[in-house]
Amino acid sequence: MSADTTATGLPEGRYGRGGDRDSDRRLKVIGAVCGVLGLGLIAWLGGSYLLRESKINGSVPTFQVLSDSEVQLHLTVRKGDGQAGTCTVRSQSEDHAVVGVADFQVPATGDSYDAVVTLRTTARGTTAELLGCTPAK
Repeated sequence: MSADTTATGLPEGRYGRGGDRDSDRRLKVIGAVCGVLGLGLIAWLGGSYLLRESKINGSVPTFQVLSDSEVQLHLTVRKGDGQAGTCTVRSQSEDHAVVGVADFQVPATGDSYDAVVTLRTTARGTTAELLGCTPAK
């Protein structure tokens, strides 16, 4: 008994149409359009997030403890011209307890603000850190 087991091809209609170039091209175009739209959406969301962020950026590059009740700090702020705001600064003691918090006004003139300010504390402060700056409404 001998049986011929060599298949000459795939069964007709069982696996769909093979080699259909039009449907392959259509899928590639749809994929490319979806990719471009997805990248555009990510760019739009990222841009709107950045525009909502504070337009005032500050730092405290140096500070000096003057006494048990005062810390002097150098406040530098970069901002848009004509943008006023408020910067919040805090000081902590050696045991990390908050001993002073204050808001300092940033005037609208110029595109930067640079000042030496004094923060009053309830005990000896060992740090001076900028918590953040918010633009005036």
